[in-house]
Amino acid sequence: MLVLLLVCATTTVSTAAAQLVASASPRLRVYIESCNCFNDFIRDETPWVDFVRQPQDADLQILSSEQATGAGGVERTMRFVGAGRLDGTDYELRAVTLPNEPEDTRRRAVLRIVHVALLGFAARAGLVDEFDLRIEAPEGVPDAAPAADPWNLWAFEISANGSLQSEERSRETSWEIGVDADRVTEHWILNFSAEVESETESFDLDDGRRVEASRRERQARGFVAKSLGNHWSVGFDGDMESSTFDNLDLSLALAPAVEYNLFPYTEYASRQLRFGYSVGVMHARYNEVTLFDRLRETRPRHEVSATLEQREPWGSIESRLEWSQYLHDLGLSRLEFDGSVNLRLMRGLSLQVGGSASRIRDQISLPRRGATPEEVLLRVRELQSGYETRVFVGVSYSFGSIFNNVVNPRFGRGNRGGGN
Repeated sequence: MLVLLLVCATTTVSTAAAQLVASASPRLRVYIESCNCFNDFIRDETPWVDFVRQPQDADLQILSSEQATGAGGVERTMRFVGAGRLDGTDYELRAVTLPNEPEDTRRRAVLRIVHVALLGFAARAGLVDEFDLRIEAPEGVPDAAPAADPWNLWAFEISANGSLQSEERSRETSWEIGVDADRVTEHWILNFSAEVESETESFDLDDGRRVEASRRERQARGFVAKSLGNHWSVGFDGDMESSTFDNLDLSLALAPAVEYNLFPYTEYASRQLRFGYSVGVMHARYNEVTLFDRLRETRPRHEVSATLEQREPWGSIESRLEWSQYLHDLGLSRLEFDGSVNLRLMRGLSLQVGGSASRIRDQISLPRRGATPEEVLLRVRELQSGYETRVFVGVSYSFGSIFNNVVNPRFGRGNRGGGN
């Protein structure tokens, strides 16, 4: 009880102190949500506003989200939500950066749109007398339309990596190669990818035996989608896979799909509620005889999903519910859910809750023979399971100064605002 009273008293005192400081400051007070949007750089380059550590102390909250572009770059959407004297204002600006651009180029693109928005909010708050504004047009901007794209909006990526870890009695090697091709327009998405992965582990046991286990994965995928207005989309998904873990010598899957977004797609940075359905066929050839005495089979399959994503000043929600089923035997199905919630409960107090759960009844590729102890311990083979679960919960509370203007990077300990 004493601890509870102390926390309540501290909260009351810090809240009163924050309100007193806030009322005495005519400058714009800004809170930046912790994100990968170069927080420290923005704070350091914007000395003409006060950055605060809690959203309850702010005139303006900046929320950020990221989306990969068709060319392999990043589109950062910055949402500016007014509060207090700026309550009722809410809009978004976007900064698009190309792949392989230097970090300084990317962070200055974000800084430009933040400054443009902050000046607009400062004008709404009647603070324009504090600024001397100068606008410089970029040099060399052509009057005509840009030249035609020689790649026709196609973007390609090739990647490769490998590792070797060795001790006196164990050794692990792994390598991976991948290729990816994308073309994204306002109305079409085309994606084609392929990946090969291999991992080998070996151990010398106390009895002199040497145990070795390998895991190999190969996958190729093609996906095509067409937009049908601001809420509907249709697509076609194809997948080819080979996996020692999943007992697949070769698996082929083809499925057309349809998706409906309850909210317009243009609001994707703030909220989405997407419902999807796909139905298709799967053909598999197995490395070993399965529990159902099969070395190969062709089965129809469908899938239903619902995905919610929402980012607001009070926090964020991300969740997905997915149910799939083989149509030749309706008992072979899988139900999966995963989600997370981040809530700002009160000044300085935040709650994070999340987890995932699966009800599994569709492991048709499991080998008939039992797994060896080595395969179980080294996780190189899928094991029979009726469910999977994971849960996490976290809470944080902070108090003290409401301001977060100063950036001091010495020893890596000066960042109180989060994000880079």
